[in-house]
Amino acid sequence: MSKKHPVFQSVRALTVAAMLTATSVVIGIFCKNFLNFGAGLFRISFENFPIILAGFLFGPIVGGFVGVATDLISYLLSGQIYPPNLTVTLGAFTIGFLSGLLFHHLPIKQQRVRIVVSVGVAHLIGSMLIKTYGLYQYYGIAVLWRIPIYVAIAIIEIILLTVILDRKSIRGMIEHI
Repeated sequence: MSKKHPVFQSVRALTVAAMLTATSVVIGIFCKNFLNFGAGLFRISFENFPIILAGFLFGPIVGGFVGVATDLISYLLSGQIYPPNLTVTLGAFTIGFLSGLLFHHLPIKQQRVRIVVSVGVAHLIGSMLIKTYGLYQYYGIAVLWRIPIYVAIAIIEIILLTVILDRKSIRGMIEHI
């Protein structure tokens, strides 16, 4: 008998993964509409936060798929007429995958250090390298402003995740997923 991934063994876990995807889509749409500067080149967005949380809760595969689903659903809801930028979709997958992989498999016992490394590496590779390269193909050199913006976003997300995951009440809820 094949072993199923934990998210597919529980309706509750599958529901949480879907809710994290929906939350990421809503955050992305809000940020695109209200925190978008310079004709779309400079956007402050925390849409990766739920993707990273999915990786932390369910591991790299689910984190990656939440990233892909978020990117493709956001594309469908955007009304854009050109095809989706699959390099950006790969970046979203990488963020969820690496955050889950590193958080669960780093040989470091301190949770705060695992959070810092997981979020930092996921944003460095997924947001700052892959997504920036994908957007560079369309917008040119101006997208390099994404890099310092995402350094700040990564720091904020590290602080939020540390606070959230340190709370006993949240850990108790997570154990029941």
